[in-house]
Amino acid sequence: MEMSSGKLRNRLHWAHESVWDYPRPPKVEDAARHVRVVFNGVTIANTHRALRVLENGHPPVYYIPLENVKMQYLVRTTHTTQCEFKGEAAYYSVVVGDKTAENSAWCYPSPTPGYAELKGFIAFYPSKMDGCYVDEERVLPEPGDFYGGWITKEIVGPFKSQGGPEH
Repeated sequence: MEMSSGKLRNRLHWAHESVWDYPRPPKVEDAARHVRVVFNGVTIANTHRALRVLENGHPPVYYIPLENVKMQYLVRTTHTTQCEFKGEAAYYSVVVGDKTAENSAWCYPSPTPGYAELKGFIAFYPSKMDGCYVDEERVLPEPGDFYGGWITKEIVGPFKSQGGPEH
């Protein structure tokens, strides 16, 4: 099977990434991959238009366009956090049937100017979902729930959340 040079470059790009090569402050980039989130047997998010936030020492965090999320399963909470780079995050619980994951998704309704492209996108903690997938590979959650990074086979640590070199 022949592969176009663009697809080959994309596959090579994803072959191996060290989180220690990511920048600080973090950067936002197009993910160019299929991203899916499942909770209590329901696919609540499904897109080919995700963004990745790359920050030194952490696995990527995937942000999904709100129009590709079944918002009827998300309930806004009063919980907020402050990121020194992106601004104030608002949180949502995911509720499907009789199962709830409290404060398991977050977004930046009014991100700082350097991160304006995150407006209208939402991220999910993979540790709180039944499954988060990148190109149908089930991701592993970054240890702890502070950053919510998604670990795939090509992401190499150690991660700051595991006590990496600069932890």
